[in-house]
Amino acid sequence: MDTIISFLGDILGYVMKFCYDVVPNYGLVILLFTILVKIILLPVSIMLHKNSIKMVKMQPELNFIKANNFGATDQIGEEQIKLYKKYNYHPMLGVVPLLIQLVLLMGVIDVIYKPLRHILRFPAERVAEATAQFISLTGMNPESRTVQIAIVDAVRNGKYLNEMGAILGQDALIRIQNFHMNFLGINLADIPSQVGGVLILVPILAAFCAWLLCVVQNKANVLQSEQGKVNKIGTMMLSVGLSLYLGFFVPAGVGVYWMYGNLTAILQLFFLNAIISPKKYIDYEELEKSKVALAKVSRRARANKKLFERDPYREKEKQDYKRFYKTRNKKLVFYSEKNGFYKYFQNVIEYILENSDVVIDYVSSDPSDTIFEKTSDRFRTYYIGPKKLISFMMKMDADVVVMSTPDLEKYQIKRSLVRNDVEYIYLPHGVNSANLSLRTGALDYFDTLFVTGPLGKQEIRAMEKVRGTKQKNLVEWGSSVIDNMQKEYEKLKTNNDREQTKTILIAPSWQEDNLIDLCIDDILDRLLETEYTVILRPHPQYIRYEMERLEMLKTKYSKRPNFILQTDFSSNLTVYQAALLITDWSGIAFEYSFATLKPTLFINTPMKVMNPEWKKVDFVPMDIAIRNQIGANLNLDKLQDIVTIVNDLIQNRDNYAERIENAKSKWIYSPGHSGEKGGEYIIRSIQRIEDNKEEYLKYI
Repeated sequence: MDTIISFLGDILGYVMKFCYDVVPNYGLVILLFTILVKIILLPVSIMLHKNSIKMVKMQPELNFIKANNFGATDQIGEEQIKLYKKYNYHPMLGVVPLLIQLVLLMGVIDVIYKPLRHILRFPAERVAEATAQFISLTGMNPESRTVQIAIVDAVRNGKYLNEMGAILGQDALIRIQNFHMNFLGINLADIPSQVGGVLILVPILAAFCAWLLCVVQNKANVLQSEQGKVNKIGTMMLSVGLSLYLGFFVPAGVGVYWMYGNLTAILQLFFLNAIISPKKYIDYEELEKSKVALAKVSRRARANKKLFERDPYREKEKQDYKRFYKTRNKKLVFYSEKNGFYKYFQNVIEYILENSDVVIDYVSSDPSDTIFEKTSDRFRTYYIGPKKLISFMMKMDADVVVMSTPDLEKYQIKRSLVRNDVEYIYLPHGVNSANLSLRTGALDYFDTLFVTGPLGKQEIRAMEKVRGTKQKNLVEWGSSVIDNMQKEYEKLKTNNDREQTKTILIAPSWQEDNLIDLCIDDILDRLLETEYTVILRPHPQYIRYEMERLEMLKTKYSKRPNFILQTDFSSNLTVYQAALLITDWSGIAFEYSFATLKPTLFINTPMKVMNPEWKKVDFVPMDIAIRNQIGANLNLDKLQDIVTIVNDLIQNRDNYAERIENAKSKWIYSPGHSGEKGGEYIIRSIQRIEDNKEEYLKYI
């Protein structure tokens, strides 16, 4: 840090030296220095002024967004990001002035503390020798930052002339004697808290100038004038307090610099408002309307707080919470984060209902989950939102809890505090590598894991060894999603293979640097020149956050009759009909190829990794290991070959079908029987826990 400050001091020292050569009066030097800095940084100030105008210009739209989506934090955040993009507004630019002031302040302090080095520009080696000699002669604390100031004072008072002259030279002594840091009768090198007297006025005046700047900014600064009273008062108190407090403990020259800086900032503000008037860009009438609308909604929300608490979903949540815990001797609970997750559990649940008398309690955190339509005597459904989920799970009293949500014990979902014999089972969404696609330690606190295949099983054991966690029960399960997709595909399968060969489905993942972001234009430009119909089916999360990008693609290729942008996911028909899938690292590749036995073309974008420690596990993840077994890979720098590779994959689909079938039988457990495997294990597990209860009761 000292090196950085010294470097800043060197740069600012040249400017200060120039000012001193022009006006050899230290107080006026600081004023001239301040003005020069303002002039040099004027382009930055103009940029910040324009950015502030943008913020206030879009404020009416932002207020209406908040009013129309009051309480929907996620929705407001998404709309706000879109608004920032629309206006090209950079919210972080607001911290630039503070950073610049801090940088300049550190440099100015260094300049004032080291006049021999920065203003008189003596060689660094001689300054170091003179400093060491002076400390030896006076016994001054070598850690003191005022040694060079003390040398100047000593030489000006005729002390240690021979010793300092021997090191610095006689010409240097003359320059020091002609140099002074006085202004209006005070030594700007002195520190007010140490000297006292009239010097106490410096921090007081610095604080007054800070107060004056805040008053002017609250009225004339385009952004600050729109802030609330609390923010205005808080900013003023912080600015004034720092100027007053710190002003007592730094050289008076720094306090004078603060004064000049605040006063020139006021003049600069009026100048910027004159050349770039906010009134030309901001609709203040609309701004007032938006403030009224937002205030109205806020008042209504406060006035009707009890009404909000009687929201039908909240009432349902309360009722379901009570209903769940009124039920005794619960055996089996499935937990789902959101609507649509039932498909991961479906086969297992159906097997249990058909082959046992177990009653299933299904909990969802999505109030619009269609699962609530399936309620029956043996399949009871409950809505528990994210806020209630922590306490709900900590009170869990069921024998077995099954979920596809990882990170047990880390976030909202905790293990039961009332029973230590609850078995927690993790059922994965897809066949992807757990080491790559889940956070570090995401499975550590589960008792049992359903695994999709041998590679997944070996990987889990390798992960346990690296992390030093206990071995879990691993159930050779398979994949219900693949099983169900295969059944659906067989039903919809057409004999018209020629039609199928004309369709290509592009279905990327949605992580950063995905296929759409990096190379979709290159791919489409080439494939759309062929006879193929190309369907782009983005991930739902990508649609949610990047609709603007998708609209641009839709517009660009609107005249291409063989291009389809699909954003409706209510049907998988296009997935089944496509002759080829193109993706990056999405798990849909395994589902598509193993369900239809059709090949996948993988574009080698940067790998999708959720676990930064994945390389610690000495095991090749499935996502990497079997890519070539179910299709082909293509690097980004080889996209010119995509048509050739696509043609090869489709024309040789029978050969690939055989390869994919072999890979499926080798790497996926119990194809077509995942529901049976999972259901049988859970039924046995419940029976074991119940038997243990009976044994325990015998000895009570």
